[in-house]
Amino acid sequence: MKAKIGFIGLGIMGRHMAGHLLNVGYELHVYDVSQPALAALVEKGAAAHAGCKEVTAASDVVISMVPDSPDVEKVALGADGIISAARPGLIYIDMSTIAPGMAVKVSKELGKLGVRCLDAPVSGGETGAANAALSIMVGGPEDLFREVLPILDVMGKTITHCGGSGAGQIVKACNQIQVALNFVGMAEALVLGAKAGVDPAVIIKVLSAGYAQTRVMDVRGPKVIKGEFEPGFKSKFHYKDLNIIMETARRLNVPLPATAVAHELFAAMIASGRGDLDHSAVINIIEDLAKVEARAKG
Repeated sequence: MKAKIGFIGLGIMGRHMAGHLLNVGYELHVYDVSQPALAALVEKGAAAHAGCKEVTAASDVVISMVPDSPDVEKVALGADGIISAARPGLIYIDMSTIAPGMAVKVSKELGKLGVRCLDAPVSGGETGAANAALSIMVGGPEDLFREVLPILDVMGKTITHCGGSGAGQIVKACNQIQVALNFVGMAEALVLGAKAGVDPAVIIKVLSAGYAQTRVMDVRGPKVIKGEFEPGFKSKFHYKDLNIIMETARRLNVPLPATAVAHELFAAMIASGRGDLDHSAVINIIEDLAKVEARAKG
């Protein structure tokens, strides 16, 4: 008999992830602050609830996909959160991107009540979520990871146990460093070429065929040179992740000079009102400074 699954957070990615679980026959109990988001999942067969406590009471496994550490703390440990309906045997999987320390705190507090916890942040943006092709980085007990792997398999393609509690969030931080620097590198290359009069489409074509090729370039490059910045992953969320990364680096006494530059470029995006654009829109900051637009000529 399949587990009853609760899903909290039906945003850009969460709605797709929850939908995949419904599609393979899981009984799904959902909650989101957005009524339209709830209605869309109810139409597909999910049961809507008034809050996290109610979702938890109806579920064997609870998954959350919310924006930031304070949101996870509220969902898990708040007055009407998971903790208020916690019981031995309940499984909690947080798939948000949060501070590693918060993941450890939640695991410890819920663990006192017999709840088994995993932190399982994801990478792949809306495209990965929609195609059930997310990369999922999991921290927590390995036996629990193996137990819930059939559930994670429904939402992701590359699923890796990274270590103990908080390890999934550490690996996600590493991922977000690399992604941010890839976007910044692509932005600088395209703007330099455009300023010199070279068609950015030519730059993308050449770089994509050589050592400079990245998945960021493959997925977002063609959209960037068309000026298309509808969010697959919003800039303000990547900035949030970079804040977590810099705080973690300070705690561990690790210098991250290139990441610090990326952090400030994303800070400039927020300050310029571009926080709701895709993170590839960081090129706009470089364009502003260079006084040129890196757009395809064809």
